[in-house]
Amino acid sequence: MKTPLHIASIELAVDHLLDTIKGDIVLAIPLGIGKPNPFVNCLYRRIKANPARRLRIITALSLAKPTGKSELERHFLEPLVARVFADYPDLDYVSDLHAGLLPAHIEVHEFFMKTGDYVGSSETNNRAQQNYISTNYTLVARDMAVQGVNVLAQAIGSKGEGDALALSLSSNSDLTLEVVENARSTGMPLMMIGVINQQMPFMPNTAEVAPNFFDVLIHDPVATHALFAPPNGKINITDYAIGLHASSLVLDGGTLQIGIGALGDAIAQTLIVRERHNQDYRRMLDSICTDGLEGREGRESGRFEQGLYGCSEMFVNGFLKLIEAGIIRREVYGDAVLQTLLNEGRISRVAVTPDTLRALLVAGRIQYQLNSADLAFLKRFGILRAAVSIEGEGKELVMQETRTLNDLGDTAVFDRVAATMLGAELIGGIFMSGGFFLGPRDFYQTLRTMALPRLAKIDMTRVDFINQLYGDEQLKRAQRKKARFMNTTMMVTLLGAAVSDALESGQVVSGVGGQYNFVAMSHALPDARLLMMLRSTHEHANAQTHHEAQGLSSSIVFSYGNETIPRHLRDVVITEYGIAELRGQADREVIKRLLAIADSRFQPALVNQAKAHGKLEADYEIPDRYRANLPQMLADRLQPWSTAGLLPAFPFGTDLTEDELHIVDALKRLQHAADHPIELVQMAVKSLWEGKEAPHEYLERLGLADARSFRDMFVRKLFAGNL
Repeated sequence: MKTPLHIASIELAVDHLLDTIKGDIVLAIPLGIGKPNPFVNCLYRRIKANPARRLRIITALSLAKPTGKSELERHFLEPLVARVFADYPDLDYVSDLHAGLLPAHIEVHEFFMKTGDYVGSSETNNRAQQNYISTNYTLVARDMAVQGVNVLAQAIGSKGEGDALALSLSSNSDLTLEVVENARSTGMPLMMIGVINQQMPFMPNTAEVAPNFFDVLIHDPVATHALFAPPNGKINITDYAIGLHASSLVLDGGTLQIGIGALGDAIAQTLIVRERHNQDYRRMLDSICTDGLEGREGRESGRFEQGLYGCSEMFVNGFLKLIEAGIIRREVYGDAVLQTLLNEGRISRVAVTPDTLRALLVAGRIQYQLNSADLAFLKRFGILRAAVSIEGEGKELVMQETRTLNDLGDTAVFDRVAATMLGAELIGGIFMSGGFFLGPRDFYQTLRTMALPRLAKIDMTRVDFINQLYGDEQLKRAQRKKARFMNTTMMVTLLGAAVSDALESGQVVSGVGGQYNFVAMSHALPDARLLMMLRSTHEHANAQTHHEAQGLSSSIVFSYGNETIPRHLRDVVITEYGIAELRGQADREVIKRLLAIADSRFQPALVNQAKAHGKLEADYEIPDRYRANLPQMLADRLQPWSTAGLLPAFPFGTDLTEDELHIVDALKRLQHAADHPIELVQMAVKSLWEGKEAPHEYLERLGLADARSFRDMFVRKLFAGNL
């Protein structure tokens, strides 16, 4: 058994790495917050200064503190970033990449990018686009091996010291375990470096590893810093409408996967409203449902009697709020037979009874004469008490002073074991499985301080366990009953294909990530559904059509030059205007159902395109009930519940102060107007006519308090007019 090398200094650890590996270094670092930024920065600076050495970094989701694109934004963000991100150190390779300063002997390959960060034709964006690796999340570990990864460095959590030191992969169990297994099975050399960051929550279960999992452990205090903590985003009416529709397809007793951002938070909040304010939930859902072509089949609006099991590659803040609300509480167990018996109602989770033991015997999960594996299984899940042992060459069951024959086929023995050795309730259940996590500051703090019995219900585990059915398939099928896999996409074609990762030019917006994996599972599991969500319109930077002249484009299009999910894998599509059930439907019906949830300003053009290509009958007209799909309609219908506080802009709080929220809203209106010249002129006339002044503290925050130039004074007036 190897003994890890404990090093107290990042600089010395980099010395060790450079001395040990003489050739190129191919460094794998986790996506998101699992990156050991101080270590990566030190290694990057050392190799940057020495062109004789080469470095290739394989990773995803390299996060950087926001800086703002304009002088106004920079003035506003500076104190906010200092407060929220504290001492979080940016990654030097990200800063250099954005500045066009990444040296030729260092490469950065990402398989998932921060959304929209590298779209455009600059040299910096071109380099990032050229080095992007397109792959499914479940294949990343394999592809890291293809790239020749020889070092994996990760930020980890710890507790205890010396011989009592315990370590956790914390936010990123997703790929690390598989990368290590691949290296060991192929004989590929791999140096494992664990960098202890005391701010990383210590996650138990699969994430907990022994110190000898690593070759090098770094104990440098410099490695402890604040985690990247994006503030909660604002949820608007559009997102809430999508969340309401999606939440009605979540079945009690089922399985849930959601993602990060406003849509994920909207789904979580509407599920909480469904649980806590059920009558209001039903009324608001009725107010926006036009009873589309698919009717109301498959929807639920009741409270959660059984609860849900969360199984998602990303454990987000919304899941934590659902745990706190008692909605994520359906526990699953790591044994296929046991889970199947629970699903069928043949045994109970809350009480171990003689029927529990009898059902396991009948199912063949344990033998009538228990062996050591049977006993370990029964004790692991609390079916037998921890003190029970097998003695007398396997012929006796013993617990303290109680002894009996090891023969459960004997009625008297069975009754004696049932009366004296059974546990009280099943243990070892999990109600949340995640691959990695990312969230606001209070999300991390809650995980750091959560009581261990509750924390033990959360399992940060491998992405190849979460995102696919291969391996332990019987267990996964048993656990993931009535699964709802919720994914976000940018566009959907009228034939049902989803555009999620890139533009038709090939420019990558974000990446495929795990989307395909969940699509595949939704079709492989008999009672699962894929919910592909999108806002019906989006702002268009390159205006061409009449509506695009106002910066608006339909997110439902006839066709598109890039497809992430092909049309033959279509299932359920949701916009703010409703649900389109596409599974098993003919193309003509698919088109009609998608038209029914499209923005009404774009429906005529879409109908004409479909007819022109022979995919829709010439005399088809959209029914009247779908012709009012407009933002104002939604706003009017949901306003009562927004006013009542059930659909708040920030249901889970925000790191921004009230004043900062006012400033942000005004800046967003200014930015929108700047992209739309006619709107900007109208705004300028209105602002100058009204002559309003902003509060002095707002002007100071934006660097406009002492405006002297015409430009600054003009911006000051525009800003005041938008408050």
